[in-house]
Amino acid sequence: MKWNGWGYNDSKFIFNKKGQAEFTGKRYRLGGMVLPTFKEWIEKTFGASLEHKTTSRASLNVNDVPPSIVNEEFLQDLRATKISYSQDAEDRVFRAHGHCLHEIFVLREGMFKRIPDIVVWPVCHEDVVKIVELACKHNLCIIPFGGGTSVSSALECPEEEKRMIISLDTSQMNRILWIDEKNLTACVEAGIVGQDLEKQLAESGFCTGHEPDSMEFSSLGGWVATRASGMKKNIYGNIEDLVIHIKMVTPRGIVEKNCQVPRMSTGPDIHHFIMGSEGTLGVVTEVTIKIRPVPEYQKYGSVVFPNFERGVACLREVAKQRCAPASIRLVDNAQFQFGHALKPQVASIFTSFLDGLKKFYITKFKGFDPNILCVATLLFEGDREKVLQHEKQVYDIATKFGGLAAGEDNGQRGYMLTFVIAYLRDLGLDYYVIGESFETSVPWDRVLDLCRNVKERIVRECKEKGVQFAPLSTCRVTQTYDAGACVYFYFAFNYRGISDPIHVYEQIERAAREEILANGGSLSHHHGVGKLRKRWMKESISDVGLGMLRSVKEYVDPNNIFGNKNLL
Repeated sequence: MKWNGWGYNDSKFIFNKKGQAEFTGKRYRLGGMVLPTFKEWIEKTFGASLEHKTTSRASLNVNDVPPSIVNEEFLQDLRATKISYSQDAEDRVFRAHGHCLHEIFVLREGMFKRIPDIVVWPVCHEDVVKIVELACKHNLCIIPFGGGTSVSSALECPEEEKRMIISLDTSQMNRILWIDEKNLTACVEAGIVGQDLEKQLAESGFCTGHEPDSMEFSSLGGWVATRASGMKKNIYGNIEDLVIHIKMVTPRGIVEKNCQVPRMSTGPDIHHFIMGSEGTLGVVTEVTIKIRPVPEYQKYGSVVFPNFERGVACLREVAKQRCAPASIRLVDNAQFQFGHALKPQVASIFTSFLDGLKKFYITKFKGFDPNILCVATLLFEGDREKVLQHEKQVYDIATKFGGLAAGEDNGQRGYMLTFVIAYLRDLGLDYYVIGESFETSVPWDRVLDLCRNVKERIVRECKEKGVQFAPLSTCRVTQTYDAGACVYFYFAFNYRGISDPIHVYEQIERAAREEILANGGSLSHHHGVGKLRKRWMKESISDVGLGMLRSVKEYVDPNNIFGNKNLL
């Protein structure tokens, strides 16, 4: 893993000696391929130039790392448990952050003022119980760490925390404890990451179907703690739909239900105190989740619409008829152009000719304007015959809204790009381009207004804050529901000429979030709150609602052992 960027060390976007973009490594389908139009796109979109380059520090300077606060009595007790731990500077820094823009920028340019003092690696539920008991005994602070993919500042250590901070890394708690084939459930340790969970379940012929964009690195416990959502939630559900049972260690003891049943009517569901608690109440150690047989058939697809409005109307009708495929995602024109710029070099003249023919057909015969059109990518899963019926139903609806089938390849490519787009930010930072994503959920009747107003607000704020180059302000509709949808924004700009780009960026992002709330959107759909968005919690859940959360926190953790300061 990269110590100061996203993902694997061997996977990244670079500009080669010819000035062409390419993606390194062999982990992704894009690996080793040249992207001939990407350089032109980044220059045109951001005013960036390969001549204007900024470089990150090549390695961590341990002299920059804040010294550990050490509680010797705790260390003595910890050694007696035989639980692995480290006070190494690199181990501590790696777990001091998530993947917010400002966190990665700090790693490239300087160092955090406060980081964990020690990292511990429990291997089972009982180890976590011992660590929490010792933290309570010595009045220390615990910050749970799963996959480290947070984009809400949730993992940042509070600067004012004077107690020894323990980073409780759950990565070694990564086993499937049992699979119940009759009840289609599995009990899994919370530290397992998504791709390993799916791989291990597949060996027994099962899957969860939960695929967040971060599934390569994010953990099951992290999904529970942040109320995560996945790309295929239409079939498999969000994390709250998948969870049957949770075991969590708190300073007051262990929280769990007395049985593992699909539903209980025993007052408010205690699982909903745990889901979304973001490490403020305890550590999730084991989760029982629903599983399903691996689908026998999978088919990708895509639809081109003449404009974004028609695309949204189609998605609304698909949701109304409750016939959404496993995944249906609609990108606006700016994101369509972005995706097109990431197209690899064609393998042959024949392929190039076909691409040209398709483009001619869409833009000339159908009258689609390439500067307005938008694209929906589709993924169908299940029984082959039912998938084909389902596919026809969705395409028939799309046709009513002016949609034109655009092939399986485009759909599959769009799905694949989901996992590599996160690597682009590191390339952008090398050329003075900073960017981030943020999301919301919104009622159907507000989708178009919210998308338009937020994008316009970003452009306006950039101009007012002295950003010299036009920003990229783009969105996609990623998940659909009966009553609304999730909208996911990308925002980036060239910061050359700005002395404090992160401050400017955060001001603009804050304005965008205010605009989302003013347009009837939620504070978050699946990224969570952390410390980044907690200023809006009272507005989001009311004074009384916030008081209820505080009361739970005060009862479960009166001494603030889980003191990451998220949510409240």
